[in-house]
Amino acid sequence: MLTAIRKRLRALAKEERAATAVEFAMLITPVVSLILASLQLSIIFFADQVLQSCAMASGRELMTGQVQQAGDTQAQFKTVVCNNAPILFTCGNIMVDVQSATDYSTLNTTALTPTYNAQGQVTNTWSYSTGGPGDIVILRVMYDWPVVAAPLFPGLANSNGSHLLVATTVFKNEPY
Repeated sequence: MLTAIRKRLRALAKEERAATAVEFAMLITPVVSLILASLQLSIIFFADQVLQSCAMASGRELMTGQVQQAGDTQAQFKTVVCNNAPILFTCGNIMVDVQSATDYSTLNTTALTPTYNAQGQVTNTWSYSTGGPGDIVILRVMYDWPVVAAPLFPGLANSNGSHLLVATTVFKNEPY
Protein backbone atom coordinates (compact mmCIF):
# COMPACT_ATOMS: atom_id res chain seq x y z
CA MET A 1 0.00 0.00 0.00
CA LEU A 2 2.80 2.38 0.92
CA THR A 3 4.62 1.76 -2.37
CA ALA A 4 1.43 2.48 -4.32
CA ILE A 5 1.11 5.85 -2.60
CA ARG A 6 4.78 6.66 -3.33
CA LYS A 7 4.30 5.73 -6.98
CA ARG A 8 1.24 7.95 -7.23
CA LEU A 9 3.07 10.92 -5.58
CA ARG A 10 6.03 10.52 -7.96
CA ALA A 11 3.65 10.43 -10.92
CA LEU A 12 1.84 13.52 -9.60
CA ALA A 13 5.14 15.41 -9.22
CA LYS A 14 5.98 14.70 -12.87
CA GLU A 15 2.51 15.77 -14.08
CA GLU A 16 2.67 18.88 -16.30
CA ARG A 17 -0.85 19.12 -17.74
CA ALA A 18 -2.02 21.86 -15.32
CA ALA A 19 1.19 23.91 -15.49
CA THR A 20 -0.19 26.16 -18.19
CA ALA A 21 -3.34 26.90 -16.19
CA VAL A 22 -1.29 27.75 -13.10
CA GLU A 23 1.06 30.02 -15.08
CA PHE A 24 -1.92 31.72 -16.73
CA ALA A 25 -3.55 32.33 -13.35
CA MET A 26 -0.33 33.88 -12.04
CA LEU A 27 0.13 36.19 -15.04
CA ILE A 28 -3.42 37.26 -15.93
CA THR A 29 -3.85 39.78 -13.07
CA PRO A 30 -0.71 41.85 -13.77
CA VAL A 31 -1.29 41.71 -17.54
CA VAL A 32 -4.91 42.88 -17.26
CA SER A 33 -3.84 45.62 -14.81
CA LEU A 34 -1.17 46.81 -17.25
CA ILE A 35 -3.67 46.87 -20.12
CA LEU A 36 -6.23 48.80 -18.06
CA ALA A 37 -3.60 51.32 -16.88
CA SER A 38 -2.46 51.83 -20.48
CA LEU A 39 -6.04 52.36 -21.62
CA GLN A 40 -6.74 54.83 -18.80
CA LEU A 41 -3.56 56.76 -19.57
CA SER A 42 -4.41 56.86 -23.28
CA ILE A 43 -7.85 58.26 -22.52
CA ILE A 44 -6.33 60.91 -20.23
CA PHE A 45 -3.86 61.97 -22.95
CA PHE A 46 -6.66 62.11 -25.52
CA ALA A 47 -8.90 64.22 -23.25
CA ASP A 48 -5.97 66.52 -22.47
CA GLN A 49 -5.34 67.11 -26.18
CA VAL A 50 -9.01 67.81 -26.80
CA LEU A 51 -9.02 70.28 -23.89
CA GLN A 52 -5.95 72.00 -25.35
CA SER A 53 -7.76 72.43 -28.68
CA CYS A 54 -10.72 73.89 -26.81
CA ALA A 55 -8.44 76.37 -24.98
CA MET A 56 -6.83 77.46 -28.24
CA ALA A 57 -10.21 78.03 -29.93
CA SER A 58 -11.47 79.99 -26.91
CA GLY A 59 -8.23 81.95 -26.72
CA ARG A 60 -8.67 82.98 -30.33
CA GLU A 61 -11.91 84.74 -29.37
CA LEU A 62 -10.05 86.63 -26.65
CA MET A 63 -7.10 87.43 -28.91
CA THR A 64 -9.29 88.97 -31.61
CA GLY A 65 -11.19 91.09 -29.06
CA GLN A 66 -14.60 89.48 -29.64
CA VAL A 67 -15.04 88.75 -25.92
CA GLN A 68 -13.82 92.16 -24.76
CA GLN A 69 -15.94 94.09 -27.27
CA ALA A 70 -19.02 92.07 -26.31
CA GLY A 71 -18.31 92.86 -22.64
CA ASP A 72 -18.58 89.20 -21.66
CA THR A 73 -18.43 88.41 -17.95
CA GLN A 74 -16.46 85.49 -16.55
CA ALA A 75 -19.59 83.30 -16.61
CA GLN A 76 -20.32 84.27 -20.22
CA PHE A 77 -16.74 83.49 -21.27
CA LYS A 78 -16.98 80.13 -19.52
CA THR A 79 -20.02 79.48 -21.72
CA VAL A 80 -17.87 80.34 -24.77
CA VAL A 81 -15.31 77.78 -23.56
CA CYS A 82 -18.06 75.21 -22.98
CA ASN A 83 -19.38 75.77 -26.49
CA ASN A 84 -15.88 75.05 -27.85
CA ALA A 85 -15.58 71.91 -25.71
CA PRO A 86 -16.91 68.64 -27.13
CA ILE A 87 -19.35 66.33 -25.40
CA LEU A 88 -16.45 64.65 -23.56
CA PHE A 89 -16.57 67.35 -20.89
CA THR A 90 -19.29 68.37 -18.44
CA CYS A 91 -19.60 72.13 -18.70
CA GLY A 92 -20.16 72.61 -14.97
CA ASN A 93 -16.78 71.03 -14.19
CA ILE A 94 -14.73 73.20 -16.55
CA MET A 95 -12.63 75.83 -14.76
CA VAL A 96 -11.33 78.92 -16.58
CA ASP A 97 -8.56 81.28 -15.47
CA VAL A 98 -7.71 84.35 -17.59
CA GLN A 99 -4.90 86.73 -16.62
CA SER A 100 -3.34 89.58 -18.55
CA ALA A 101 -0.23 91.77 -18.36
CA THR A 102 1.43 94.46 -20.43
CA ASP A 103 4.53 92.32 -21.13
CA TYR A 104 5.66 88.72 -20.85
CA SER A 105 7.95 89.27 -17.85
CA THR A 106 5.12 90.45 -15.58
CA LEU A 107 2.68 87.70 -16.59
CA ASN A 108 1.80 85.39 -13.69
CA THR A 109 2.65 81.86 -14.85
CA THR A 110 2.67 80.09 -11.48
CA ALA A 111 0.88 76.76 -11.41
CA LEU A 112 -2.74 76.85 -10.35
CA THR A 113 -3.68 74.42 -7.59
CA PRO A 114 -7.37 73.69 -7.05
CA THR A 115 -8.58 73.26 -3.48
CA TYR A 116 -11.41 70.86 -2.73
CA ASN A 117 -14.17 70.86 -0.12
CA ALA A 118 -15.43 67.77 1.74
CA GLN A 119 -17.65 66.82 -1.23
CA GLY A 120 -14.67 66.90 -3.63
CA GLN A 121 -15.78 70.10 -5.38
CA VAL A 122 -13.33 72.83 -6.33
CA THR A 123 -13.58 75.90 -4.09
CA ASN A 124 -11.16 78.24 -5.90
CA THR A 125 -12.13 81.57 -7.41
CA TRP A 126 -10.31 82.00 -10.72
CA SER A 127 -9.03 85.25 -12.25
CA TYR A 128 -10.71 86.94 -15.17
CA SER A 129 -8.67 89.74 -16.72
CA THR A 130 -9.00 89.72 -20.52
CA GLY A 131 -6.69 92.70 -21.09
CA GLY A 132 -6.88 95.27 -23.84
CA PRO A 133 -5.39 95.60 -27.32
CA GLY A 134 -1.72 94.60 -27.35
CA ASP A 135 -1.81 93.00 -23.86
CA ILE A 136 -0.34 89.57 -23.16
CA VAL A 137 -2.95 87.06 -21.98
CA ILE A 138 -2.61 83.62 -20.40
CA LEU A 139 -5.68 81.42 -20.62
CA ARG A 140 -5.83 78.24 -18.57
CA VAL A 141 -8.70 75.80 -18.90
CA MET A 142 -8.83 73.07 -16.26
CA TYR A 143 -10.93 69.96 -15.88
CA ASP A 144 -10.97 67.22 -13.25
CA TRP A 145 -11.00 64.07 -15.39
CA PRO A 146 -12.42 61.05 -13.49
CA VAL A 147 -10.02 58.12 -13.20
CA VAL A 148 -11.69 54.72 -13.33
CA ALA A 149 -10.52 52.50 -10.46
CA ALA A 150 -8.33 55.30 -9.07
CA PRO A 151 -6.97 53.27 -6.11
CA LEU A 152 -5.51 50.75 -8.56
CA PHE A 153 -3.54 53.45 -10.39
CA PRO A 154 -1.71 55.59 -7.84
CA GLY A 155 -0.14 58.61 -9.47
CA LEU A 156 -2.88 58.95 -12.09
CA ALA A 157 -5.44 60.34 -9.65
CA ASN A 158 -5.43 63.04 -7.01
CA SER A 159 -7.13 62.85 -3.61
CA ASN A 160 -10.65 63.03 -5.01
CA GLY A 161 -10.13 60.26 -7.59
CA SER A 162 -9.63 62.43 -10.64
CA HIS A 163 -6.74 63.67 -12.77
CA LEU A 164 -6.45 67.44 -13.26
CA LEU A 165 -6.15 68.31 -16.94
CA VAL A 166 -4.74 71.78 -17.63
CA ALA A 167 -4.68 73.38 -21.07
CA THR A 168 -2.72 76.62 -21.37
CA THR A 169 -2.38 79.13 -24.14
CA VAL A 170 -0.46 82.40 -24.07
CA PHE A 171 -0.93 85.08 -26.71
CA LYS A 172 -0.79 88.80 -27.45
CA ASN A 173 -4.13 90.47 -28.09
CA GLU A 174 -4.59 91.90 -31.56
CA PRO A 175 -5.15 95.66 -31.95
CA TYR A 176 -8.93 95.49 -32.21
